[in-house]
Amino acid sequence: MKLHTLCLLITSSFLAACSANTVNVIAGQDSITPIHKSGEREGRYHNLYAGDKTYPVTCEADCYPQHPNVICETTAENCTFNAEQLKPRLNLGFNIRWLGHAGFMIQTPNGQHVVFDPVKEQFDSPVDLAFKLASGFYRQPGDWLTQSELKNLDAIMYSHIHYDHFNKSDIEEIGNQPRYLAPLGMADNFPNAGLNISEMAWYAKTKIDDLTIHALPAHHFSSRVLVPFIYEDNDKDLWNGWLLEQNGSTLFFAGDTGYSKHFSDIQQKYGDIDVCLMPIASYYSEDNPKWYRYVHTTPEDALKAAHELNCKVMIPWGYGNSSWKMGDRSSHSALLRLLHMHETMKSPVPLYILNEGESIKF
Repeated sequence: MKLHTLCLLITSSFLAACSANTVNVIAGQDSITPIHKSGEREGRYHNLYAGDKTYPVTCEADCYPQHPNVICETTAENCTFNAEQLKPRLNLGFNIRWLGHAGFMIQTPNGQHVVFDPVKEQFDSPVDLAFKLASGFYRQPGDWLTQSELKNLDAIMYSHIHYDHFNKSDIEEIGNQPRYLAPLGMADNFPNAGLNISEMAWYAKTKIDDLTIHALPAHHFSSRVLVPFIYEDNDKDLWNGWLLEQNGSTLFFAGDTGYSKHFSDIQQKYGDIDVCLMPIASYYSEDNPKWYRYVHTTPEDALKAAHELNCKVMIPWGYGNSSWKMGDRSSHSALLRLLHMHETMKSPVPLYILNEGESIKF
């Protein structure tokens, strides 16, 4: 009897792991699908505001001064932000925990639990293997979800398919209870595990109970697989930002993005944003600085974007002890530059700085 029960459990687990996902596409009259309709890029996605950029502000020299509130083991490396911070007087109900890099756990005003871009440890396969073979840099694991939190998730939202934002093994651990929201074209990257996946066009929206979730533009790109001369998936899938809206309060997650007019477009459509989770890293490259900044905001770009969004508070991400330091000088160089430029630009947008695993409720 025990053996029979065990066999049933193993069989059930195997079938569940191999069961097909349910995928639906959410788009509408007011949404945008930025896809090439002809030419050699036909069927691939593009940014709304492609082409050369003129940036409003650029730090030219002495961009990374030490800061008394950033306590580091070595220069801008393995750091902790340690300061009493003035919390903006907001009564929104959003509880925000930074998991590290781009990952955030959000409890909404009415109690839903949603997560942005969770990645537990290192890159997903096969990049993880390539790093091992090349003795590559391994990040320190960030904070992660408790078993209780995993059982009570309502939604997982992914901004794009890059390995530092999307990890298949994490999805297998999270399971098929929450709803998965993703950019257009991304569903075929998920493991077949009986998941409920919604692909969303820019400016499309959906609801989970009384929580409204908007898929928004970002200025980035996508790629995951490259087999030279055989297969590449450059811009096959779209890339999104996300906006949560409940009880008249809003929280914006920008996703990986460069600076462009899409920020002011978002403000014009949705009004001033309460909480803005903004990327400030991966913009630096000695070999190709123009490209890196084109698809990632510098700290001053992020501050300018937050001003255009009229954010009531900005929480930065992308740097940190759990980052991959891709295109960055060190783990906390981007935070040092942010604090410096916030003062230099006399930015009116309040900052709130988190260390990995820390939470704040607004």
